[in-house]
Amino acid sequence: MHMVVPFHMIGLLTGMDSIVFIACVGALIFSGIRRSAKRSASGYFMADRQLPWWSVACSIYGTNVSLSQIIGMLGIGYSIGFAQSHYELLAIPMILLLCHVFIPAYRKKQAFTLSEFLGDRYNETARFLYTIIIISVIIILLVGGLYIGSRQLGLLLSGTFFQPGYFQGIVLIACIACLLVFYGGMHAVVRAENIITVLMVLAVITVGVCTLMQPEIGGFSGLLELDASARGMNKMKLYLPSDHPDLPWTGVFSGLLVLHGFFWTTNQFEVQRVLAARSDRDAQLGAIAAGFLKLTIPFFSISAGVAAAYLFKYKYGMTDVKPDDAFVYLMEQVVPKGYGLMGLILAGFLGAIFSSIYSMLNSLSTITAIDVYKRYVDANASDTRLVAIGKISVVIACLIGVSLAWWSFSPTSEGNFFLTLSKNTSYLKPGIVSAFFLGVLWKRTHPLSAGIAILAAPVLSVVIELVYDHLLGPLPQWREVLGEQLNFMHRVFVVFLCCVLIQVVVSMVMKRKGDAEHDSFDAPVKMNRTIYYIVINALFLMVISTGSATAPQLSVMAAVFSLLVLIDYKNLRNAVFFWGALLMAIMTWALYYFV
Repeated sequence: MHMVVPFHMIGLLTGMDSIVFIACVGALIFSGIRRSAKRSASGYFMADRQLPWWSVACSIYGTNVSLSQIIGMLGIGYSIGFAQSHYELLAIPMILLLCHVFIPAYRKKQAFTLSEFLGDRYNETARFLYTIIIISVIIILLVGGLYIGSRQLGLLLSGTFFQPGYFQGIVLIACIACLLVFYGGMHAVVRAENIITVLMVLAVITVGVCTLMQPEIGGFSGLLELDASARGMNKMKLYLPSDHPDLPWTGVFSGLLVLHGFFWTTNQFEVQRVLAARSDRDAQLGAIAAGFLKLTIPFFSISAGVAAAYLFKYKYGMTDVKPDDAFVYLMEQVVPKGYGLMGLILAGFLGAIFSSIYSMLNSLSTITAIDVYKRYVDANASDTRLVAIGKISVVIACLIGVSLAWWSFSPTSEGNFFLTLSKNTSYLKPGIVSAFFLGVLWKRTHPLSAGIAILAAPVLSVVIELVYDHLLGPLPQWREVLGEQLNFMHRVFVVFLCCVLIQVVVSMVMKRKGDAEHDSFDAPVKMNRTIYYIVINALFLMVISTGSATAPQLSVMAAVFSLLVLIDYKNLRNAVFFWGALLMAIMTWALYYFV
């Protein structure tokens, strides 16, 4: 039997819920309309580089964990399972790479944008290509954010006088986001994100706890027992077969790491947060703190999605809930009303609609003003002119985003939107990651190689995908290992290796022709600890392969040993190394435990 769930915002908000919701929304509005005293380009685009670590952490989390992330992660947990946690857990190594390698390199240059950094390291071509690609990625993600935001806003307001249509919803979201960024710049964006992050974390934890504590689930341990029982769906596993169409284990340990490398180390609208920190230490601690906040997603959101699959099927008789709608339906069923919890969740939900959109628009305005207008139109442009250009670009981006969101997406889509968005943006990323990684880590990387790799990446992506899907995929020996169609994570990794090879070959050839080496950017990375970590875990994997012990049995031991080899004993007061090591230990435990 299918249960129809009639719900809307007015029905959900009664008594204390209404008071909490209004108070939270009021705080968001006030944080956005407060006028910043400083209107310079540095103030508007970079918050005068004065963000403390906790503000960096909130801004990074708010940029990363948008509404599409919250909805998408729970929805994939509901439809596919806990394996989606790789999107959160495997971000941790790249967060630490950002802290120990890229933050010192980026902040040393005091650049506004990563385009400037790439131009200094390579040449004008690399800078221009990155600018075009990152603007394209921002527009794609902006369109996605408007789509999922309008879809969920329509669900929340369903049946009320305020219910917007799909088009009205995307216009409303775009206008509110545009006004905040237009009016206050990064100061206003960060202030809003500080509050939004608190609300989002509380919302995710509240929904997760209320779901897991249902009598039919019995907490996190109860979910694990239920999943392993005769009625279980085997969803609480991190590793899916290598030919899985969405989340193959071989893909998450190859292409997904490359995609995390893009997002955490080479992505303007994420890295801009650490560039705006008041010190290297604030930037590093902020990134690590954001990593800890991200752990709420697998253990409260994705696991709640898995629990929802059991609740919908066995308790409520709901058999046709779409993945992107699962969060709202679950919230209606499990969260107690009248205690303020629903108001808190809906406020976090509302803030999540705007959080990443704010950040993307802020970064888009920075790139347009610094890397387009100042670079190619008026090199002597005043701060007032640059801020004005940034504001104009925000308005234009919103107009484009609204048009494409209305034309490209259907509010009745049944697919996993988060995976679709990841795939659609992945064609452009491997060349960018190769250019930044080799540019920072290898002194001999030649300036000409970056532009070639960046241009080759989308072409190679299409060619490799076509060759596999039409020539290799139909063959049994390939189909049985990687599936009939090549998963986008596998394709990303192959293209990344090709781009690295292209850069190495070009650099070696140009070196033989007598070109001078380019300066590299030294970073205090402790390679010996990384090697020890790899060796220790290789030994544990060897023990597991012999059958002497299972991965869950060794999970705690592997985490402890990983922590011990990663800690900096000569400087135990170094919070960056200690908390980073602890974060890696937690990731290691999870990778072993949920086999």
